[in-house]
Amino acid sequence: MSLLPDVSDLPDRDQQQPPVTLDRREGPYGEVVLRRRGGDLEIIANGCFLMDTADGRSERLLIQAALDRLTAERPAVLIGGLGVGFSLAHAAAEPRWGRIAVVEREEAIIDWHRTGPLGAFSAGALDDPRVAVLHTDLLAYLDGPGTDTATYDALCLDIDNGPDWTVTESNSGLYRPDGLAAIQRRLNPGGVLAVWSAQPSAAFEQALRAAGFAEVHTLEVTVARGVPDVVHLARRV
Repeated sequence: MSLLPDVSDLPDRDQQQPPVTLDRREGPYGEVVLRRRGGDLEIIANGCFLMDTADGRSERLLIQAALDRLTAERPAVLIGGLGVGFSLAHAAAEPRWGRIAVVEREEAIIDWHRTGPLGAFSAGALDDPRVAVLHTDLLAYLDGPGTDTATYDALCLDIDNGPDWTVTESNSGLYRPDGLAAIQRRLNPGGVLAVWSAQPSAAFEQALRAAGFAEVHTLEVTVARGVPDVVHLARRV
């Protein structure tokens, strides 16, 4: 069961603009809906607001903050969550990235980028030869027994509203010791972990340090109302 509030409970949403449903899909994790509200698109999962196209600053910061902390000439990045495409588009616009993989478990979201209106926000990034779209669950990919043993210089993860506010209960495992150990196995030595969150999490910072990450800190992006969006950063030793 989702731990996110119902869309109608979010005080900073523009409830004066009635949403228009553009597509609705049933998938292995429940219902996923693409809606238009005024000039913005939004993704709803099982009746709960996930993200929209209103402001992509923190999603871009997720990518840029990781890149700024890397010294490799052609680093590889894994983006967890395609979402509305802001993070992927920002990565693809940076020629320094040598390899870009994006994990997305919802086939509907991938389709909305390939043939639907979200393609305007991923800005053709899915056609970039450096980009590989992996249709799978992030936790399964990080710790799965499959043949893909690729490692990365940066893991930029945005699959929840934050470590304390997950989309599905199973996602909470990502932020626990076993999940952080799986992340470390996918990161090259000196690699950077960046995790998007709708609010700061002191408990997650503590968990990162306990797991052996270094240089743990948090960047904030001020929003119009409420607490800032943040990017939690850490480095694999």
